Amino acid sequence: MTRPTFRTALGLTAATAALAVATPAVAQDDADTSEILVTALRNNRTQVSGGGNIGVFGDKLAENIPFNVRSYNEALILNQQPDTLGEVLENDPTVRTTLGFGIAGEVFVIRGFDLSSDDVGFDGLYGITPRQLVAPELASSVQVINGASAFLNGAAPGGSGIGGSVNLLPKKAERDMIRATLGYTSASHLSGAVDVARRFGANDEWGFRINGSARRGDIAIDDEFHSSYVLGATLDYNNGPLRVALNLNYQRLNQKYWRGQVAIGTVIPRAPAADTNYSQPWSQILTKDFFGTFSVEYDLSDAAMVYARVGARDGREDQTTAGITVSDPVTGAATGSGSYVPREDNNESATAGIRIKLEGGGVSHEINAGGAVSWQVNRNAYDFFPGTYATNLYDPVAVPRPAGGTPGGDIDDPFPISRSRLSSAFISNTMGFWDDRILITGGLRLQEIKTKGYAYNDSPPLAPVPVAAGDQTSGYKESAATPVLGIVVKPVPGLSLYGNRIEGLVAGSTAPPTFDHDGSPVTPPLLVINGGAALPPVKSKQYEVGGKLNLDRFNAGLALFQIDKPNSFVDPATLIYGNYGTQRNRGIEITLDGEPVDGLRIISGLTFNDAKLRRTAGGLNEGKDAVGVPDVLANANVEWDLPFLPELTLVGRVVYTGKQAVDAANTLELDDWTRFDLGARYVALLGETPLTLRFNVDNVANKRYWASAYNAFSAFGSRLLQGGPRTFKASASIEF
Repeated sequence: MTRPTFRTALGLTAATAALAVATPAVAQDDADTSEILVTALRNNRTQVSGGGNIGVFGDKLAENIPFNVRSYNEALILNQQPDTLGEVLENDPTVRTTLGFGIAGEVFVIRGFDLSSDDVGFDGLYGITPRQLVAPELASSVQVINGASAFLNGAAPGGSGIGGSVNLLPKKAERDMIRATLGYTSASHLSGAVDVARRFGANDEWGFRINGSARRGDIAIDDEFHSSYVLGATLDYNNGPLRVALNLNYQRLNQKYWRGQVAIGTVIPRAPAADTNYSQPWSQILTKDFFGTFSVEYDLSDAAMVYARVGARDGREDQTTAGITVSDPVTGAATGSGSYVPREDNNESATAGIRIKLEGGGVSHEINAGGAVSWQVNRNAYDFFPGTYATNLYDPVAVPRPAGGTPGGDIDDPFPISRSRLSSAFISNTMGFWDDRILITGGLRLQEIKTKGYAYNDSPPLAPVPVAAGDQTSGYKESAATPVLGIVVKPVPGLSLYGNRIEGLVAGSTAPPTFDHDGSPVTPPLLVINGGAALPPVKSKQYEVGGKLNLDRFNAGLALFQIDKPNSFVDPATLIYGNYGTQRNRGIEITLDGEPVDGLRIISGLTFNDAKLRRTAGGLNEGKDAVGVPDVLANANVEWDLPFLPELTLVGRVVYTGKQAVDAANTLELDDWTRFDLGARYVALLGETPLTLRFNVDNVANKRYWASAYNAFSAFGSRLLQGGPRTFKASASIEF
């Protein structure tokens, strides 16, 4: 029997219908196999949705929330074969990815402010996601909430997230499935994965899903080696009023000869060839993480639900960094430096609350109340290699690993260097008027941030204030209230207009010390009256208005925002360290996604951002652009099912990033850049088993460019991150 085509499956010809009547047995077989093919094509569609898990408000549709939210689905991760979370977020027109200072950890720039990988949420909890690098294979959805979220999720323990937050949802058994995948990424990176999901029980109330993947080999950057081994499992129960889920994960990531940021002077050097590796063979980042969550929800009635969620992570990092500083931007002459930093993290997090729905007098109420707490213990040490070595940006020189210098802490068995506890209590009420076509939300979260810092080493023998390694040398305990006010108006079906006023919250900085921890004066002397004083928590303020349009086939969104974040410095007139300055980011976000015509799917958007420095120290750099914040971002992802061969899908992506300041004085500026990605996907049937073949090329033109100048630690000078080279990706998945 000839395998039916997709046209047969859709019943597009009268001849097919006639054949079905004449030969019912064959027609039934045709219908069964065609349904399998149609289902496989649907499951492979890359999609983004406008709703998701909105912190204390729970799962909400886009039209009912006064925030800009997007959720990227599991099919997108499978189709694009991302190596890291940052590669998933390349699809978002409001996010760009860079690296942290001196580390391989990713930093996500949202609305012009940094979100460190430490502060990415997992299943709604902070501190559980692996630090620095996250394997995307463990997530069923990647959710982005634009804007401050101190009320929604609480203050982020890493002190970032002013411009937005990211939350990863673990995989669960939504349907019965066995899927095996083999993959290849240039230059010689091979991968394999297995994903099994089952529902069972009398009413399919039980679900179990386990997925694992292994990847290893060189990527497209010369001699850079990546390996990844992950295993995740979720057991869930959903029956009547009770819902329970247990998720456990293991992740082991290794990057050798990894290319980091480039430190520069007063001139921006030309970007080297896209695949040039100016790191060193001995550079490495090895991470091992065990993490998971346990959640319970119980419906007290149709109008009331209680919930609780707890999570934990134990992680270990061993990082050897090879930094590069360009001294001659014309020839590429540079110096290199190195360090070794071992680190261990032991984190726990919990939240619990109640949601109640009431109605009376033509007004509905949804009340949320509860609390949250998280604990972080950071054990680390360091060894900064003495001196520098000669190398070149355009013609790198490999050197032996330098000998160790003077270490801090216990390199072999790191002890706690910092402890923190963030606790909060929250309450909110969303009132609905006019059959819930007008929703007004007000809420308040009371938060406390408590931190302790400990000495790396013993103080000198004759120090006026003796300190032993591991002794507490600093402490911080402050509280703050972060309110939220939002409104949603739905004048006609499919259209919602919204506005919000919400705050972000991070721990206040500490004034530069006038004396070292051993009691000796700091050299050179600092002119500051309140040296060592801890400032109260820093609250940013966001105002946002926007609209969302749902026309069934596609969704459109518009958001206008303003975020003010205080900056700290020593007032030159009073010599007092405080929160005086402000970075004000004003912008417009436009998003569009959907299927405007059959077979053509689009995920796209455009962001304009005007980030300015205000009330600066002594008026220096007043009104200048903030470093590393592009003025324009644009993305367009397109999938096209060929009408004459619907099993074949052509895919393409365009990523545009506008100009960005490199230094606070705005004397240096990165040019804008555009990257093109192309690919294809084909779904076939092996008997009754769907097989999906994928092929993608990122950076088709192999363009060399500086991707980002963002640097959260600008006091250490300007740093640039280079974009990746042309990368070929191929994979094959078979699903039973």
